[in-house]
Amino acid sequence: MSVSGLTSTPSPCCLRLPDRNQGGVCRQVSAIPVAGKPKGKNGLLHVERSGWTVSIPKWKTQKPHLIKCAMDASYGESAGSAIFPRINVRDPYKRLGISREASEDEIQAARNFLISKYGGHKPSVDAIEAAHDKIIMQKFYERKNPKIDIKKKVREVKQSRVVQAITSRFQTPATKFIVKTSIAFIVLGVLTVLFPTEDGPTLQVAISLIATFYFIHDRLKSKIRALLYGAGAFIFSWLVGTFLMVSVIPPIPILKGPRSFETLTSLITYVLLWVCSTYLK
Repeated sequence: MSVSGLTSTPSPCCLRLPDRNQGGVCRQVSAIPVAGKPKGKNGLLHVERSGWTVSIPKWKTQKPHLIKCAMDASYGESAGSAIFPRINVRDPYKRLGISREASEDEIQAARNFLISKYGGHKPSVDAIEAAHDKIIMQKFYERKNPKIDIKKKVREVKQSRVVQAITSRFQTPATKFIVKTSIAFIVLGVLTVLFPTEDGPTLQVAISLIATFYFIHDRLKSKIRALLYGAGAFIFSWLVGTFLMVSVIPPIPILKGPRSFETLTSLITYVLLWVCSTYLK
């Protein structure tokens, strides 16, 4: 082209635009004056201004794929943070993975372990902290308002040395033997209640002592042990029966008469003698 007597060659004008197909590398696009009307069949976008035509390749804008990561980072999360698997468990003890008898040190240790493992996930941290706080508050309330745990007390009594020493002296015999001793002492109890005497149930008590000697000898096959166990069981049973009648058991209106005290004491003695003659080892 000629300008004021000068001749020059049209120089290309470069425009740098991002190219999606080349991973974001800029691409040169020429802009030269073109005579005539622009054509759009070759997939180019033509922009005409002041006699100059700029050819720009068509390209699609890419949506930012890191928006979600940026939003997660704003909440203290990372892309590869682990999620607490028991995040939706309602029971705080099961959520932390501890028992209801756990101490405060065990509760704190479980909380610290889970926080160190799932600390990168904010909902997991919130679930762990909520379970920890709930358990601590419950322990504090139980200390302020203690309640009697019957099952725990019974377990402690069974595990005590005294009870274990006593229970070790007893054993369960055959069912036939249990039925035989039960019938014998039930008959003695019925005779004592139905046929009271002015002197008291002396005969029935003597028969119960003889029955105790017989049943212990029948089970242990030892006369000496039968004599010692029988005499000791009889004395112990009569003393316990007397103590219960005097200090614990109130008078029963069904049993009337001057010998009602001795009758009730005899019935308690029969029960204890039955236990000794049947289960004593």
